[in-house]
Amino acid sequence: MEIISFVGSSAAVKKSSSGSFTIPRLTKNVAKNRVLNSSKGAVSSSSYTGFAPSLASQPAIAIALDKAYSKTERQFTFVGITKILSILVLFAVFVLVPYTIFNLLSFVENHTAPLVLDASSNYEFEALSGAMSRFAMVGLSDRVDENGNVLAEDGSVLTAQSVGIGEAVTFQTYTVRAGDSISTISRKFGLSNISTLIAVNDISNVRTLRSGQKLRIPSVDGLVYKVQAGDTLNSLSVKYHVSVEEILDANDLSSETLSKGSELFIPGAKMDASELKKAMGELFSYPITASWRLTSKFGPRKDPFTGVASNHTGIDMACPTGTPIKAAMSGKVVYVGWSNIFGNYVIINHGNGYQSLYGHMSQTLAKKGQEVDHNTKIGLVGSTGYSTGPHLHFTVYKNGNLVDPLSLLKK
Repeated sequence: MEIISFVGSSAAVKKSSSGSFTIPRLTKNVAKNRVLNSSKGAVSSSSYTGFAPSLASQPAIAIALDKAYSKTERQFTFVGITKILSILVLFAVFVLVPYTIFNLLSFVENHTAPLVLDASSNYEFEALSGAMSRFAMVGLSDRVDENGNVLAEDGSVLTAQSVGIGEAVTFQTYTVRAGDSISTISRKFGLSNISTLIAVNDISNVRTLRSGQKLRIPSVDGLVYKVQAGDTLNSLSVKYHVSVEEILDANDLSSETLSKGSELFIPGAKMDASELKKAMGELFSYPITASWRLTSKFGPRKDPFTGVASNHTGIDMACPTGTPIKAAMSGKVVYVGWSNIFGNYVIINHGNGYQSLYGHMSQTLAKKGQEVDHNTKIGLVGSTGYSTGPHLHFTVYKNGNLVDPLSLLKK
């Protein structure tokens, strides 16, 4: 009987059908020269290296080798799992943990709570508010109410009867001069509602009114209407609350037959509120286009710490420090300064009685006298002045009176 030799230490030994043993994990040299002699029940080989145990000891060797192989395999598996777990732990430590901490700190930093101010702070706040109110009236040229009605010096609404308007409708041309506004021109020609000049001259935004511009001025208040298919004098009379006779007289019509595409002057008609607000440029844009949170609304509120009733003069828009702040509407920067209440702040005069204030800036970018539009960056969000976290305090005045900014911002 031939004795086999083993090369390597981790192989599984198998018994052949003839009773001899073979080892599948041999060296290349052994594998090539292994010859099984089934008839003799032995294994022959022309080239073996290593040690030569007896045949009787081969089963024990096979078991030992199998155990060694299994142990090595388990060791490799354990090491592999350990490496994977180590990589996951390192990923969590260097990526997930810092990311979570950053988000938590950002949330805490960006949270803005109402402030408890002492007596001197309240005094300064009232002084600044009063100055803002007085400033808002400087250069105020347009005196109109929310419906576009021109106001007299005493604040009363001008009417066609109060200015002695006749029935005949005639037109004249007027060249806009420096210092003119839509309301002063209306008052100059005896018109009681600014929507008349806006509609007759197809003005999309009164803020674009410029010196040298030509305007058609009707002799009475009303709108110019382009006749559509299916229109009748009766339907227009109902729509604009004007009698058929008034429409006939204003347009010097002898027949009630209307031609599609022709223009009619509807005496006494007015633009609806939404169209007028759009033409007046009174739809403000949000001064922050990045992500932000509304932390305090406009109006009465109770201090969360003292329970004392207070009045919030604007809205608070919380977001990270350094977020760009843009002008809510086109206008002219009339003040850039510092207040213990609002910190770094900017005031913009938008015309038509509107002014806006932007407070708590980390940095002001606008300059006094600068013309701006809704794309102009005027500062960066911060937490200067009386503030518990980075946010923008946004206030709007109309004719010197506080207005809820949310009622003016574009939806």
